[in-house]
Amino acid sequence: MTDSGRPTLHRHLGLWALVFYGVGDILGAGIYALVGKVAGAAGSASWAAFAVALAVAGLTALSYAELGGRYPRSAGESFFAQEAFGRPGLALVVGWVVLCSGILSLATVSVAFAGYMSGLVPSLPPHVTIVAVLGLLAAINFRGMRESSTTNIVATLVELTGLLIVIVAGALFIGRSPDVSVAETFELGQSVGWRGIASGAALGFFAFIGFEDMVNVAEEVKDPGRNMPRAILIALFVSGIVYLLVVVVATTVVAPETLADAEAPLLTVVERATDKVPGGLFSLIALFAVANTGLLNFIMGSRLIYGMSRQGLLPEALGRVHPTRRTPHWAILAVFLVALALALSGTLTYLAGTTSLLLLLVFFTVHAALLVIKRRNEPDTRTFCAPRLVPLLGALSCLALMPFVPSGSLLTALVILALGGIVVALRTRRESD
Repeated sequence: MTDSGRPTLHRHLGLWALVFYGVGDILGAGIYALVGKVAGAAGSASWAAFAVALAVAGLTALSYAELGGRYPRSAGESFFAQEAFGRPGLALVVGWVVLCSGILSLATVSVAFAGYMSGLVPSLPPHVTIVAVLGLLAAINFRGMRESSTTNIVATLVELTGLLIVIVAGALFIGRSPDVSVAETFELGQSVGWRGIASGAALGFFAFIGFEDMVNVAEEVKDPGRNMPRAILIALFVSGIVYLLVVVVATTVVAPETLADAEAPLLTVVERATDKVPGGLFSLIALFAVANTGLLNFIMGSRLIYGMSRQGLLPEALGRVHPTRRTPHWAILAVFLVALALALSGTLTYLAGTTSLLLLLVFFTVHAALLVIKRRNEPDTRTFCAPRLVPLLGALSCLALMPFVPSGSLLTALVILALGGIVVALRTRRESD
């Protein structure tokens, strides 16, 4: 509780709980759902597309690691922009875009969840599954961070097991099959070309998002100045290695065009590689993975709304904390309603592409903020410092990847930015009255 008696968030997360939070958020829905879509764009060079996406994400993670150590606050990106540029309007737009990307990501994974569930229960309508999974995630989120963290750790171990099954089963299949060659996978000259790789990278970038969510739970982390930078970098490193192994195996065991058409692409890989893993078991593992990513996106979105409300950027009611559960209950309800509407009206590729584009815009702003802050030569109060070249290269890489996002996502992103501008205008007008 604060001195005023207003309930606040609890600091439950230590270093390894935070690492699990990041790994659980990065692994899961992106690779389980999107490896097929990336294969459709980049063909046998999907590994290169994921490598490009990892490089962009790595530069961004380094900037987040420094800023997360400097300013351990909920609504991290919004706060970073405010500290760097001193413009509340810009901070509100950045927070708005992060919020929209998080809710779009949550909607994306709920659609992916419905796709895997159809493999287990074909007669269950997708919209029923979407409503049920979002309702369950909202209940866990409301219950508390301790319960959410425990659920995340269990689900992360389950989803990591599923990816290890793909890697091991696929590697053994490659070793037994005279028709499959890993060497051909690495021959870029036979692939779709660099434009296809860039398009695959722009879509595959969605698979690496999650590390940025970590800064939005900073007020629930123990010793965030020390633990936040370390956890961000460890989480992305572990996830990146696993992803690259999975993509190489998947596109070698199953033809890229087949993966592109699969509702559950990694299940298709396992079914091709071995008959010793029941399809129902792997579908269940994939459901854990996708649901876990959704839970962490849900937590991020609700904490972001909470943090922006505490900064005075959103209505005061959205920053209230439940007196018993100590969770931002009104923010949780808001995220649930918007994500449900999006999930029931969008497709997987469209939602993922829009999320990727919005986050590239946010990441560009974060890199720019770090450049500005570094130029001030402020006192060193953090445990991690990224080289000055990192935010510059990171900003340029984000700009380079933006044109390759699916074209249908561009219009949606512009609409979201326009709505953010309207929110700023209304807030400015209200303050001037």
